[in-house]
Amino acid sequence: MGKIGCSILSGILVPSGILLNTPNPLTCLELTSQITISGIRIEVTRKKVKYLRLVVNPAEGRVRISSPIHLKEEVIREFALSKKQWIKKQLNGYIPKNNRPAPEYVTGETHFIWGTAYKLSLGWHHAAPEVYVNHQTNTIDMRVRPGSSGEKRKNVLKEWYRAEMKDEIPRLIEKWQKKMGVKVSDWGVRQMKTRWGSCNIRAKRIWLNLELAKKEPCCLELVVVHEMTHLLERLHNRRFYAYMDRFMPEWRNHDNVLRQSSAFHAAGKC
Repeated sequence: MGKIGCSILSGILVPSGILLNTPNPLTCLELTSQITISGIRIEVTRKKVKYLRLVVNPAEGRVRISSPIHLKEEVIREFALSKKQWIKKQLNGYIPKNNRPAPEYVTGETHFIWGTAYKLSLGWHHAAPEVYVNHQTNTIDMRVRPGSSGEKRKNVLKEWYRAEMKDEIPRLIEKWQKKMGVKVSDWGVRQMKTRWGSCNIRAKRIWLNLELAKKEPCCLELVVVHEMTHLLERLHNRRFYAYMDRFMPEWRNHDNVLRQSSAFHAAGKC
């Protein structure tokens, strides 16, 4: 699965009427230029694609647009202007990981479950740790032994997230095995720093990032399908994405949801 950290808008088909009429003999090449919109420098790459694609990398402060080779610059500018507020939100809303306050797992702290924000409510009892979600109060109620450290509380919530994912994953794998005609021999959940998922093709084993329990449900399903698609095609090539389009036509929308949420689902006090 793709790396964590970029926000993407894609899937905008360009009508033929707004393409340049002059043919370009270098259609097999990528042509790179720059435009500036409201002080935002944007790198434009013209290549053999049908869609306009906007990518914002907040960590690097980079904004890129992929465009069909013959598309007029004025159309690209209009597209960028129409997305100006979204671009600024991605760039300005990003908080470098080193600057984010580390969660302390105390009452009042915000944590996400399946894309929804909940306030943590911490309590004490002389028994095994417990976590349950109170949808009426929109809280995560955690009960631990008196004197439990922040690290202990972190691990309690982490294992609760793992259990949540393990409840969902078998259903998704069963659903998509039937649709895709593949067989997953094994799967697991683990913390990953740079990827949402991975696939061992030979063992037919997929791994899923524990952080997906904090994202909207469609994000977990997207990553499951993505990794299962690798059982049909190892590389991220045209054949791979043709399979994705065939099995999950809306996958780009889910990908946008996942990428946009990645910069904002850090726990913290509100």
